[in-house]
Amino acid sequence: MASHAASSGSKLEIRRTFAASRAKVFEAWTRQEALDRWMCRDVASHEVRYLHLDVRPNGRYEIEVKMPEGVTYIGSGVYREVKPPEKLVFTWQWKRSPEKAEASMQAEESVVTVEFFERGDSTEVILTHEQLQTEESRKSHQKGWEGCFDKLAEYLKK
Repeated sequence: MASHAASSGSKLEIRRTFAASRAKVFEAWTRQEALDRWMCRDVASHEVRYLHLDVRPNGRYEIEVKMPEGVTYIGSGVYREVKPPEKLVFTWQWKRSPEKAEASMQAEESVVTVEFFERGDSTEVILTHEQLQTEESRKSHQKGWEGCFDKLAEYLKK
């Protein structure tokens, strides 16, 4: 189904319904084998790999995204809440290498909440990304999350 995105200031919300059980969708967010297939893969030329994944309260994750032009982004954070199969809350931060002073996403820590709701045989996911510091960052994250959700939908069809 098509996504709906709304935002105000430093908050972004995306809703998407997936034709899969809540347990399967939640698992796609918490197992490295699944995440490797869809997270940050919205651009075909990205080389993506998880460096660390510990899905539990206070557990950390780290994901590396290499761009073809030689720039590498490292996304990292800490899981604040893990409530299977209902909810995930984690911090989100990007670091860029080589560093670029005007990079809007750099060193900005924000918070992502992902909620999973049963809708018959489907699952509605509501992603809320808060504490984004600029409108440019909000728009960039919206585009990225929507692309990730497209890849997640493809993954869940298999």
